[in-house]
Amino acid sequence: MMDRVRRIAAEIEERVIACRRDFHQHAEVGWTEFRTASLVARRLAELGYEVRIGRQVLREEERLGLPPAEVLESCWQRARRQGGDPAYLDAVRGGLTGVVGVLSGRRGRGPTVGLRFDMDALDLEESRDPEHRPAREGFASVNEGAMHACGHDAHTAIGLGVAEVLARLADEVAGIVKLVFQPAEEGVRGAKAMVAAGVVDGVDYLLGQHVYSGWELGQLDPGRSGFLATTKFDAVFVGAPAHAGGVPNEGKNALLAAATAVLNLQAIPRHREGKTRINVGRLVAGGGRNVIPDRAHLAIETRGGSTELNEYVFGYALRILEAAAAMHDCSLQLRAMGGAQSADSDPALMERVAEVAQALGGWTLREPELSGGSEDFTYMMARVQENGGLATNIGIGADLGGWGHHTAEFDIDERALRRAVELLSAVTLELLE
Repeated sequence: MMDRVRRIAAEIEERVIACRRDFHQHAEVGWTEFRTASLVARRLAELGYEVRIGRQVLREEERLGLPPAEVLESCWQRARRQGGDPAYLDAVRGGLTGVVGVLSGRRGRGPTVGLRFDMDALDLEESRDPEHRPAREGFASVNEGAMHACGHDAHTAIGLGVAEVLARLADEVAGIVKLVFQPAEEGVRGAKAMVAAGVVDGVDYLLGQHVYSGWELGQLDPGRSGFLATTKFDAVFVGAPAHAGGVPNEGKNALLAAATAVLNLQAIPRHREGKTRINVGRLVAGGGRNVIPDRAHLAIETRGGSTELNEYVFGYALRILEAAAAMHDCSLQLRAMGGAQSADSDPALMERVAEVAQALGGWTLREPELSGGSEDFTYMMARVQENGGLATNIGIGADLGGWGHHTAEFDIDERALRRAVELLSAVTLELLE
């Protein structure tokens, strides 16, 4: 079986790389992946998968950090111009950019294996330096302010490669494969809506994966752990404007309320039971030198080594924000923008991934290390684990010059795509057997 997987992966390697470059060139940020999602849906249908899309796989009200309606519509129109598939574009309009492909094996009943692939790019302008390979070879992003700087273009292409391998081996499959193509991973905004729609309910084994710059080609972590729970939210203070010189007492200074909050947020006591983090990434307030600012906007995130520790920091932060608003007689508005739980990969499933990698050859196991970051996939992991299944998040080496993730120069070694297709396909088949 592994020889067949290798042979098919080698046959489709160039197509998978071309697919990655196409997605890279047409980068789309969270909840605007209209072209990407429509092309994924089309390819899954061509391969014989049952395609579920849009409201079938997303609970609308659970989406976090949704762009304004006018931005969603503008990006949808752009996707039409850039070759999105008309058969599926209407289903994703308005930020409903989730896709699931379901393949039923022809050998009868068996377990359900889910694989998740994220699709979104970052709000980042890509480098045009001729030393940057996408710029030099003509596949840098053509969409202003959007760039695949974390490898999700590769993840989507890998997912379609896995889809083809498994479709061609469907006669060998007993059970069900669910390929989950998720929007809005950046900012941890998309998985919650898919989990709420039940896309991973009934999954016995769940595989996630991420390619990593800085990890040599062939390096593998069969299950990353230590993901921090996080809450992303905006706080808006609303006061009243006034002439700063003439009637300052009539103003309600939203900037002062925000500044009071920022200083005290940074003073939240750390917790003895584990990691706790808080950051204010943006403060925007005021308009004129002689006007009492009547509005201030904070972009905030909390993190914790466990869901409970994150809730400790978040609850403390809310009390500070409310007190700062009251101190300066302002009102407070809160908007949820993203979130993730803490989660660890299951050792039993990690071991099976490692065994398959060893059988395939060409992989080197990395020493286990805690992530220290947050990952939207944890919502899916937690749901599967709560239901008695196993989940793991696999790390795959794809270094090409040590480029940092989330930078304008980011790129990956595309040889990692075939390796990932082989590994994920082989693991899936092993689990289905």
